[in-house]
Amino acid sequence: MVDWETLVLFVFILLIAYVAMSLRTIRPTDRGLIERFGRYNRFGHPGLVWIIPFVERLTKINITETMVDAGGQEIITKDSLNAQVDAQVYFKVKSDEESVKASAYNVNNYKIQIVALARTTLRNIIGTMNLMEANSERGKINKSLYDQLTVETRSWGIEIVRTELKEINPPKGVQDAMNNVVVANNQKIAAVDFATATETKADGEKRAKIKQAEGARQTLILEAEGQKQSKILVAEGEAQAIKLVNEAANEYFVGNAQLFKQLQTVTESLQANSKIVIPAGQSLVNVVGDLAGITATK
Repeated sequence: MVDWETLVLFVFILLIAYVAMSLRTIRPTDRGLIERFGRYNRFGHPGLVWIIPFVERLTKINITETMVDAGGQEIITKDSLNAQVDAQVYFKVKSDEESVKASAYNVNNYKIQIVALARTTLRNIIGTMNLMEANSERGKINKSLYDQLTVETRSWGIEIVRTELKEINPPKGVQDAMNNVVVANNQKIAAVDFATATETKADGEKRAKIKQAEGARQTLILEAEGQKQSKILVAEGEAQAIKLVNEAANEYFVGNAQLFKQLQTVTESLQANSKIVIPAGQSLVNVVGDLAGITATK
């Protein structure tokens, strides 16, 4: 007799297992390729995807930006030096169906292929340049590497985002010589800066002395001008006094020039403390009057 309860339980377990094996999830960072019996059947978008167990297979392709290191390698430059070169390549698989299919079916392991292609391209680029050019034109090398990788991988369904040249190291002997040149150049620049600073300081001191001498000269000029103006003012004052005296003389002593002269003589005699001899029988008033040419009133 068939145990229906056991059979139902068994079928239920098989159904759960089938559902569990049939349901797949695709994250937003991935895209899916669903194959049926080894042939491409349909495209899987992010979310829940139903596949037929043992008949269909889901392959997930990451579409986020990825970085691969080209790895350090020795490259012989145009001037026959062995430079140690390393670079990085940033890329991502395009999210559309055709690009995702191309990344899976047109190239076998595109990450390894990009590394090999980047190493070969770097050798071709740097091999045509000398070491100094390679060190000074990193932007040019990055652009050339980017352009060539973009062309070579256009059928792979990927996008080259950017390339970065990490380092270009010359041989140790050449590096030491370059370091010595840099040190010598720095010392030369320091010596030039010191000489320039010394010259600037000397020029400043010279300008300060010139300014000081100019200030002293202006001071002497101002003092001379002051003395000149002072003498001019004194002379003008004396001239004005003489003018006033003459005007007074002309106004009050017109026709009395002799009398004015006698008065002036008496005044000067008295100011000079001159001795006046008084004759016997005359008074001081009469003597002064005679000197002045004035007749004393009796």
